[in-house]
Amino acid sequence: MEVTVRDSAVPPSDMVSSVARALRVLEVVGESPTGLSPKQIARRCDITIAAAYRMLRTLAHQGYVMRRADGAYTLGLAVADRFRELVSAMRGPAEVGTVLRRASAEIGYSHYLGSFVDGRIAITAVAEGFRSPHVEDLVPGFDEGAHATALGKNLLATLDQAQRERYLKEHGMRAFTQATLRSHTALDADIAAGMRRGMQVEIGQFRPGVACASVSVQTAGDLSQRFVVACALPAVDLVKQAPMIRERLHATARTLQSALNAPLTAAHGAAAA
Repeated sequence: MEVTVRDSAVPPSDMVSSVARALRVLEVVGESPTGLSPKQIARRCDITIAAAYRMLRTLAHQGYVMRRADGAYTLGLAVADRFRELVSAMRGPAEVGTVLRRASAEIGYSHYLGSFVDGRIAITAVAEGFRSPHVEDLVPGFDEGAHATALGKNLLATLDQAQRERYLKEHGMRAFTQATLRSHTALDADIAAGMRRGMQVEIGQFRPGVACASVSVQTAGDLSQRFVVACALPAVDLVKQAPMIRERLHATARTLQSALNAPLTAAHGAAAA
């Protein structure tokens, strides 16, 4: 099956400019935790103050921004509602969350489900474990550092050489730590070693002292149908318990595959009936 990685965003020929400007206003407001005045928003979005006021009133009416007593605007609660809906959609069937929480409770390490979302490698579900270091970035929707996480390497391994190089060229290979792999050659060798091992790993490449291990759940079909499961743990724990971690992850992957495919099986059965 031919699979393509999403091209860099190119404005469509029929783009609605007013919608794009309103979304830009929303982005600018979200970037400021302390809030912004309409004048500041207009300047940062390169629009008139009158246009800023019109968009802010509309966004406020829909709940996407809130006006504080001092006149500054911050994000509204509707944004949180949309985020929860996004997380639910990315996670898939409710049973997926149950499987991840059970796996996390059994060994105490945080578990993550990852897939391609709009062509980007992203975390789609999380169950935190009490024995894992808390890494604030690793939340549903996180789509950076594929080259520095075991979850990302596992999904990169499902791409052919040209697709992987294209993905890395578009998204870069930022140095998160001194141990982060920065060259395509080194990353290819690391991914190949992980495939022989039956588990992708990274130790201190994303956060010092933290390790991550990942195995495949399903890797065929369209990008959005490819899933991997990973767990994060102290680096010393992975060194000491790698075989056990691999065995547990593979068991969790089999259960996740059943959970992810259950709705499809039910749909096919209903259609046949």
